[in-house]
Amino acid sequence: MAQIWKDEDVNLDSIKNETIAVLGYGIQGNAQSNNMKDSGLNVIVGLNEGGTSWPKAQADGFKVMSIADACKAADIIHVLIPDMVQSTVYKEEIEPNLSEGNALSFSHAASIHWKWIEAPNNVDIIMIAPKAPGSKVRETYQQGFGTPSIVAVYQDFTKRAWDRTLGIAKAIGSTKAGVIKTTFQEEVETDWFGEQADLCGGSASMVVNAFEILVEAGYQPEIAYFEVLHELKLIVDLIQRYGIGGMYRRVSETARYGGLTKGPVVMNKETKERMKKILDQVKDGTFNEEWTSEYKKNGKNAFDRFMNELDAHQVEQVGKKMRQMIWPGSTE
Repeated sequence: MAQIWKDEDVNLDSIKNETIAVLGYGIQGNAQSNNMKDSGLNVIVGLNEGGTSWPKAQADGFKVMSIADACKAADIIHVLIPDMVQSTVYKEEIEPNLSEGNALSFSHAASIHWKWIEAPNNVDIIMIAPKAPGSKVRETYQQGFGTPSIVAVYQDFTKRAWDRTLGIAKAIGSTKAGVIKTTFQEEVETDWFGEQADLCGGSASMVVNAFEILVEAGYQPEIAYFEVLHELKLIVDLIQRYGIGGMYRRVSETARYGGLTKGPVVMNKETKERMKKILDQVKDGTFNEEWTSEYKKNGKNAFDRFMNELDAHQVEQVGKKMRQMIWPGSTE
């Protein structure tokens, strides 16, 4: 049974006198730092000097410093910069400025689990991972609620690591919804598998294949787009709100019968076996080696070939036109 903490189980006493340096002011950095500040914590922001985020963070009321200076000033260093630059930033700016008893905090466990970062044994290593984009983390906090998070402690040098972890979770609003105990390994493996097999890779590939089948059968691309892509969000929203069974109870009887009987034909045992291979490659490090090697070789250009192929696909070309119908004036 999962261990879950709620708002009444946690207080901020353990971290109210500590300085928290949030490194990065992207979508998560912006949301989490503002939520913590609004919860009364002492938050500073560490950024690359001259970047566009510097004046934005200052305008939001933060003391902004270089990453190195922020690490020197901090008790808790909350690393919210992109995964693939964390190792370099750690070696060059974080590690030289770590002090005994500091906490290294993350919202994704990859750098620690895969040893991109090898921290000393005299610091805490913790994780608070909100289960929503940063914009939602901020929005739900401002509405007086919060976004669920999963939390973990990898190294507890001070014997206060769990207090620090849960304190940050409370400060960003997550304990109002609930936080669930996990491990760094579990977070990485389930997160990467979900992205590849289901959330991003699986769902997008399913949509593209369904679109191609309808168009190749002679149906209008615009109609195919609405049927296999646009309406998908409506179904996912129902699943998120009511569960899979709840979704089926809220669609037409024809959709219910067709989905229940033909869904397993599409996503069958062979599909499940291929998905298991994806998980195996995540767990044994094969994907980590592939991804880090590709990134070292090509950096952000590692995506270009795949993204160019996708951008040229008919589903994307038709989609631009259809989205303009739905959201006039929108830019992509």
